[in-house]
Amino acid sequence: MKVKIRVVRAVSSPIETEKYIAGHFNVLESYGVTKVTSADRSWVNNPNVYLLLVESMDGQNRILGGGRIQLRGSNFPLPLEGAILEKDVRIVDYMKKYTDLEVAEYCGLWNSREVSGYGLGSIYLIRIGVAITSFLKLKSLMAFCSPYTVKNSQSVGFEIIHSLGDNGSFLYPKEGLVATIMEIQDVTNLPHSIPVEKDYIDNLRNNPKQILLDESPKGLLEIHFDLNINDLTLI
Repeated sequence: MKVKIRVVRAVSSPIETEKYIAGHFNVLESYGVTKVTSADRSWVNNPNVYLLLVESMDGQNRILGGGRIQLRGSNFPLPLEGAILEKDVRIVDYMKKYTDLEVAEYCGLWNSREVSGYGLGSIYLIRIGVAITSFLKLKSLMAFCSPYTVKNSQSVGFEIIHSLGDNGSFLYPKEGLVATIMEIQDVTNLPHSIPVEKDYIDNLRNNPKQILLDESPKGLLEIHFDLNINDLTLI
């Protein structure tokens, strides 16, 4: 499998944004989820939203997966704030420690069935999301994690926020599904990441355009990284 992973600003890339939204919705729908805060389209007008896109390299540039880094600003709260507020008002006080553009949420993570089993959604996109935080001058990164991604998220430095929800857990996005609220408080140094993951992330930060070959659970994976750091200037 050969794919390209790149980063774009959502407001500057309307075609890619629509493809990302359609792909994400299709995945949610396949799991019976039709109402979720991270699927809200209001973020398309936020100048501080960045999309990580997994694209095919078959000449068709199909989007096979992706994720979204959404910075918090005065007019754009994080999606998780609204989701948690319905269940735990302590989120309001928790977020008071952040000023504008200091924290972001990594959300809307998905991959198509075509690339299922290669680890693109479960670890590669998680690593890349953490890597580009340094280009965005963030202090912290937050995320709602499914039970399948908690362990991998912890490996790159995320910690469970035990003071929210039921020891960090919520029934979200619907009854019967559990999400865990997690955060990296120091995205620069990643003090809670395991060494091999920190090395991988540091390599991406130091070499944002490169080609890597990895042996995935489903076979050889060739990834063409293009993180476009020169285009990630905040507005």
